Amino acid sequence: MIMDNKTVLISDDSVLARKQLKDILKHFGCSSFLEAANGQEAVNLYKEHKPCLVFLDIVMPVMDGITAVKEIMAFDSSADIIIVSSVGTQDQLKNAIMEGARDFIQKPLQASQIQKIINVRFGGK
Repeated sequence: MIMDNKTVLISDDSVLARKQLKDILKHFGCSSFLEAANGQEAVNLYKEHKPCLVFLDIVMPVMDGITAVKEIMAFDSSADIIIVSSVGTQDQLKNAIMEGARDFIQKPLQASQIQKIINVRFGGK
């Protein structure tokens, strides 16, 4: 499968949102996940494990997704960060992209959105 031996970091304050994304990624063969409930946890996990792909919500407690993007990119400018949000304003999305996020997908998630992201990054069908 295209996601074999790839670790993905999912950061969202919603346990349900993290589970939904994990379930979709499992369909593409991903079996190694890191989970964070806020942006600070995401930054810490990124620095420790350097996952190949990061999915970040924008609105989270402790540290928001935009600040997390900024901190992760300062640590590793090649980080591949995807913003996943239902409540992002145009300004927030623009700021996240300006800070280094590579893409944006809107909740509720669709498997086809995730498939496109995986195909582009890992050469799927």
